[in-house]
Amino acid sequence: KLTKYNPGSVLPSFSPSVSLRATIFVFICSFMVAAPIFGYLGDRFNRKVILSCGIFFWSIVTLSSSFISKEYYWLFVLSRGLVGIGESSYSSISPTIIGDLFTSNSRTMMLSVFYLAIPLGSGLGYILGSSAKVAAGDWHWALRVSPVLGITAGTLILVFVPEPKRGSVDQMGGRIKTRTSWLCDMKALAKNRSYVFSSLASAAVSFATGAFGMWIPLYLARAQVVQKTAEACTKEICSSTDSLIFGAITCVTGLLGVVIGAATTRFCRQKTERADPLVCAVSMLGSAIFICLIFVVAKKSIVGAYVCIFIGETLLFLNWAITADILMFVVIPTRRATAVAFQSFTSHLLGDAGSPYLIGLISDALQQSYATSALWRFLSLGYALMLCPFIIVLGGMFFLATALFFLDDREKAEKQ
Repeated sequence: KLTKYNPGSVLPSFSPSVSLRATIFVFICSFMVAAPIFGYLGDRFNRKVILSCGIFFWSIVTLSSSFISKEYYWLFVLSRGLVGIGESSYSSISPTIIGDLFTSNSRTMMLSVFYLAIPLGSGLGYILGSSAKVAAGDWHWALRVSPVLGITAGTLILVFVPEPKRGSVDQMGGRIKTRTSWLCDMKALAKNRSYVFSSLASAAVSFATGAFGMWIPLYLARAQVVQKTAEACTKEICSSTDSLIFGAITCVTGLLGVVIGAATTRFCRQKTERADPLVCAVSMLGSAIFICLIFVVAKKSIVGAYVCIFIGETLLFLNWAITADILMFVVIPTRRATAVAFQSFTSHLLGDAGSPYLIGLISDALQQSYATSALWRFLSLGYALMLCPFIIVLGGMFFLATALFFLDDREKAEKQ
């Protein structure tokens, strides 16, 4: 997210769309190769060692990439691809360790605490990254903040995090005698309808958050130009006020969303056994309404737009931890790392890896008619971003489909 903050400054002689296209392609390829590997390893070997090594590798690559000059742009793109290797390691393995340490409502709560890191880290990324860039007058410094935190986290995991026996907390430890082959695991996951539909819904969430992270700050800046409360920025490094506000909102809504989601699911489980996917579905459909309102009120009121962003993101973030918990319910312990790996891969491939570029492509195509008009530049980006609420509604439909098969798939996992 830090490198995507100002993609055009990666190499001034390249357009933002070219920089993004190359970065996205390399990231998808590296993640595509690494995710199944880490999923396979995470189901068979010491997970915290693999996890820590992935974080160390990711941090070192991120720090090293900040010293690459524009003459070696290809090397910078390659480093962004290597980051995908580190991401696939922790995203595939971390939830499975938590899943083997806790169960039932305790697991939901602990997964919620873990998934607070996604919005909190994203929000802090905008704040720290944009602040470092403006303070130093160089975007490279945005990549020199997080590696220190990553290496610290990796060390703490390696030293203090236990390595639980797979399935022990589910009282399956004595019943799991042998591990199945990777091909058998993949066939079982493909037939698991709750897993497939919840993975597609997760991709819809990722699509929206990826597009918002890239374009909402710019959209609000253009809205202020239209309202004549600000002037259009023509500098390479512009004021980061909108990014700072959006980052703060992302932090707060992430915290609220995950906590409210865990509490709501815990309460609704007393009413229905399908509570997990139903809470996700309702929250996504509600989020789509408020995200649509952003584009209605932004032209007249920036404050109103921020209010809609706050409510919409809170509802969107409600389902992060719950989605992981659904996976823990319907997938057996010796298959969970593989399941998490491919769910994460699907989310990136169909979600945030391509959504920023797609939104920018649509906006540029619409903008060509009146390229010099500030109003049309604002409207064209808004029209492009309107794709997001439709994708979110589609994600809500996928969660409703998950609810139909959730009990059957959970029972099959318990019997295996």
